[in-house]
Amino acid sequence: MKATQQLHNLGQSLWLDNITRDLLDSGTLRRYIAELSVTGLTSNPTIFDHAIKNSAAYDAAIRDGLRKGSTAEQVFFNLALEDITRAADLFLPIHERTNGTDGWVSIEVSPMVAHDTASTIAAAKDLHQRARRANVFIKIPGTTEGLPAIEEAIFAGIPVNVTLLFSHDQYLAAAEAFLRGVERRIDSGLNPDVASVASLFISRWDAAVAAQVAATMQNHLGIAVGKQTFKAYRSFLASERWQRAVNFGARPQRLLFASTGTKDPKASDILYIKALAAPFTVNTMPENTLKAFGDHGETSGTLLADGGDSETVLAQFTRAGVDIPALAARLQDEGAKAFVKSWDELMGVIETKSDALKKAS
Repeated sequence: MKATQQLHNLGQSLWLDNITRDLLDSGTLRRYIAELSVTGLTSNPTIFDHAIKNSAAYDAAIRDGLRKGSTAEQVFFNLALEDITRAADLFLPIHERTNGTDGWVSIEVSPMVAHDTASTIAAAKDLHQRARRANVFIKIPGTTEGLPAIEEAIFAGIPVNVTLLFSHDQYLAAAEAFLRGVERRIDSGLNPDVASVASLFISRWDAAVAAQVAATMQNHLGIAVGKQTFKAYRSFLASERWQRAVNFGARPQRLLFASTGTKDPKASDILYIKALAAPFTVNTMPENTLKAFGDHGETSGTLLADGGDSETVLAQFTRAGVDIPALAARLQDEGAKAFVKSWDELMGVIETKSDALKKAS
């Protein structure tokens, strides 16, 4: 049995953190579903930037958008929604078989509205309406401005993937926003069964402190943050407030481990997958990490509900001069800016391709 199947059998969903039209057209995504136990997919502006920049598969659609006078942003969302809905259709049997727990794909609102609550709400509603699929998450950043949008989207019945979370405090703020939306639905007599995941970014912690800490501490911080957040997640699910919502029919928001590709070339390429195995969670993996785990992965137990050694490890980093709350805030801000940078590059790629296609026609 492949390690990916073993991990899936432990109760963790394996999602692919990538999408390209070539993956869809070649049947590779379908093969990952069949052979590597992949049960969902995530995307972001950086992923689409690389996909469109490095493939001619989008040229015909860009040319069509050009003829219609569409803006670069309009062209992008048309392209992205076509890919996302095709992927959603591939995962639909899994979605139906798991009663909506699994089989999800995600598309993100424009990062240009990450710090604009009203625009984020409007963008989430628009994407949800255009996707017209039961198994599409709308990704909303868990920034201060994003939290009210998350609550409002859940209240509106829109499934949400909360992205750009870096700490247990940021996770709890996102979970509270999700629960407020659920409770408003209960108070309004609406069905509170609205799906959500909360995406905690892991590897960027270790990259951020690599030059600051001793060699013996390398590649331990992200895992400790993951363990600490898993403890907060389990405690949140056990709270009386959440259990009341469940009694009304609410669906738990699952914790998702993101950014789980190893960035340190000296470390194991399956470091974060092996360390963060846990039931009722998701691990969304870059394509190379997924294949590596399928090839030589192993499972060795699951995360402890009490966080294991996370507090001890985090205290070591604090003593080494790492201000963990401040770094969490910085990483979230940098993550939002990185997506804006990818977005700008993506718009530039579409405009450049449009100009080239116009000259060639």
